[in-house]
Amino acid sequence: MISFALTDEQASARDAMQGFAGDVLRPMARDYDEAAAIPAEFFQQAWELGLTATQIPESYGGYGAERSPVTNAIVLEELAHGDATLAIAALAPSLFANAVADQGSDEQKREYLPAFCGEKFHTGSLALNEPTPGFDPAAPRATAEKKGSGYSLRGEKCFVPLGDTAAHFLVVARGEQGLDAFIVPRDASGLTITEVEKNLGLKALATNGLRLDGVEVAPEQRLGGPAGADVQRIVNQSRVAIAAILTGVSRAVLDYCVPYSKERVAFDEPIAKKQSIAFRLSDMQIECNAMRHLVWQGASQLEQGLDATRTARFVKTYVAEKALWIADNGIQVLGGHGFIREHPVEMWFRHVRTLGVLEGTVGV
Repeated sequence: MISFALTDEQASARDAMQGFAGDVLRPMARDYDEAAAIPAEFFQQAWELGLTATQIPESYGGYGAERSPVTNAIVLEELAHGDATLAIAALAPSLFANAVADQGSDEQKREYLPAFCGEKFHTGSLALNEPTPGFDPAAPRATAEKKGSGYSLRGEKCFVPLGDTAAHFLVVARGEQGLDAFIVPRDASGLTITEVEKNLGLKALATNGLRLDGVEVAPEQRLGGPAGADVQRIVNQSRVAIAAILTGVSRAVLDYCVPYSKERVAFDEPIAKKQSIAFRLSDMQIECNAMRHLVWQGASQLEQGLDATRTARFVKTYVAEKALWIADNGIQVLGGHGFIREHPVEMWFRHVRTLGVLEGTVGV
């Protein structure tokens, strides 16, 4: 039997993040977007929620909660319902820390994880995306060539969250035997961190590019040590996470459009009574539910330790396409108000468009 009921723990996490998203993230989102910056105090406030430390084992200073991709998907959706930009900013440290906690060697866990459990904000970041047409994270153009006992990294990365402050980067590259990942400090010789990128959406989130020109890394900097790691799993986790964020933004669009359509009067009646609007909103609701269930399916496979490669790719592709469709229809429901900054839907449209094209373009 399939059940979509949340456990008590999942319901508590959802309610807590729902409150934080509504009370903290949503009210400040527009100001941060206009300023194209997130103040340092926000990162500290989000850090104190323990979103990263809770999933790190107690032996490394964390809270030792059991990792659950399904619970993480629920949390991501709720945070993104408040604001996608700030949701990504709050969880950016987990991109690095979770990969090390899941697949790092014992030495790597001892060296890097305690810093993510302290009282002050600390971050590493994931360097996965590349500025090349038709980019496929499962087949990056960045390379890792054997050089002596270590490796030499070459290539370019883009859209690296908090790249301007990250202490370390987890760089995904193509090795001799397929996908590989390496822990690279920000002061590594041959590594250039470009200026903060100017993106259509997620404007407040600092993302940077990396240029790797023969960056030499020792064998112990390879994620997982000599045995390496299942880097495809990291790609799958990233795809499901992006889909969860897109689901949260899509739900925000719908939740804004429904009351708006009931209050907006045209030709002496609320536009919600017009079939073209009512049917549009109904289809948006159906797609939001379908997106959530697909995200949970992918997260469930990850939680069970199954190969979620096919499912994660399908989930990311479908959700990206439908989220853009929902955001576009949200603008259509608002009509001329759709692109006015007084309403947040235009901002959400930009967020969805930006997230949706990280692995190539999608249609409306």
